[in-house]
Order: sequence, then C-alpha cells, then structure tokens
Amino acid sequence: MIEVPLQTIDNIMLELHMGHALIGLLVLAILGTLPLKSMKIMGLNLMLVGSLFVLTPVSTTGDMVIFRLIGVALVMIGPMLYFIGR
Repeated sequence: MIEVPLQTIDNIMLELHMGHALIGLLVLAILGTLPLKSMKIMGLNLMLVGSLFVLTPVSTTGDMVIFRLIGVALVMIGPMLYFIGR
C-alpha cells in the first residue's frame, strides 16, 4: 500500500540533482530575507549561496556549467547589494 507513493516520489527524485537543490536553496534564502527588508542580509545570502554554487563540483550538478555561472553572478551581485544597503 505504501509502495506506490514511494515509487512515484522516487521517479520524481531521479530527475533532480544538486543544482536543482541549490536553486531551491536560493529561492528559500531570498524568500526568507524579504520580510526583514534588509539589503545587507540579502547581499550576504546571495554571496553565500553563490559561493555554494561555485564550490559545488560540476559532476554533482548534472555536468551543467550554467550553475557555476549562476554562482559567479551571485558572488558579484551580493557585495553590490551589501554596500548599497543601509
């Protein structure tokens, strides 16, 4: 009885990899800092998640280099938001 939902979840999870998990982390980090209305905290979060994108091996992200490029962009945008914020 429990096997059918677990097989469905397993089929969905087989298509995901570390890059998708990092994108989910980025979305959660942005949504978590929006109520604080602080650009400094948003900049720090973007720098942290961007560095995770850059440091994650390409083999765990499904051999897609786009996630590394997203990380480089976030690492460059994060300090700008930090210094612009009050």
